[in-house]
Amino acid sequence: MGSRDDDGQNAEGQGYAADINSIREAQARIAPYVHKTPILSSTSINAIAGKQLFFKCECFQKAGAFKIRGASNSIFALDDIQAAKGVVTHSSGNHAAAVALAAKLRGIPAYIVIPENAPACKVENVNRYGGQVIWSDVTMESRESTAKKVQEETGAILIHPFNDKYTISSGQGTVCLELLEQVPEIDTIIVPISGGGLISGVALAAKGINPSIRVLAAEPKGADDSAQSKAAGRIIKLPATNTIADGLRAFLGDLTWPVVRDLVDDVIVVDDNAIVDAMKMCYETLKVAVEPSGAIGLAAALSDEFKESSVWHESSKIGII
Repeated sequence: MGSRDDDGQNAEGQGYAADINSIREAQARIAPYVHKTPILSSTSINAIAGKQLFFKCECFQKAGAFKIRGASNSIFALDDIQAAKGVVTHSSGNHAAAVALAAKLRGIPAYIVIPENAPACKVENVNRYGGQVIWSDVTMESRESTAKKVQEETGAILIHPFNDKYTISSGQGTVCLELLEQVPEIDTIIVPISGGGLISGVALAAKGINPSIRVLAAEPKGADDSAQSKAAGRIIKLPATNTIADGLRAFLGDLTWPVVRDLVDDVIVVDDNAIVDAMKMCYETLKVAVEPSGAIGLAAALSDEFKESSVWHESSKIGII
């Protein structure tokens, strides 16, 4: 199975935590365990947006989200000795289910720390895949301290939900590799942002293939730490978050922040009403049921903030994760 050279959370000296080569390696490693998800488009939505939009539908991915990519890359990069004691993570839902499923595929235990306000349907997914649920309080500090305690008690390897080079190189980057294979002419990509794992991988892959591609983050107003961080030039952590997009409440990490700082061209902030409207449009026009954290990219593409920006005028074919 190979071997992870560290816990995945140490910077590699010079450069970022992943690059186009590690992303391609991840693509090969996870190929047996993930779906190549389809691209959808709609002439009706294009007319409303004033641009051609191409939706990379990771909602059709195994475990229901792109997270299985990073989880599979991390878990199948472990050697047998590392894997024997299992893996542990903390997550409000999608990453939790992905780690549980990837661990099941590898045949090892998975200890999943979940905050008490996590959606019931996502907890059920973890149970379905055989993960052992351990509850924590809702704060990130509680999630992390509980996971650390489990790690100390079991010897399990931590699979961080976003601040991990194996997660970055797979859970994000391979999404972008597929997108640009399917629609090579894309000039702009809009990506939901939370801890920054997905957008870091997308940005590293996109800029590695074509440095002129623009990468934009879509962020909820009630959890706009990334926008504030970009403006301040340093990581900003909010005292609390308040958004319908439960999957976008985490904060940037020390591995994801440099990529977001340097390679993400802008952050588009939208309110929850716009997110709900985008969910409705996905359901009514694309005929796809999308959770709030997935619909935010469309909300950003339709926002006045985006349409008033120079990037909107420079964009023609827009990929939305």
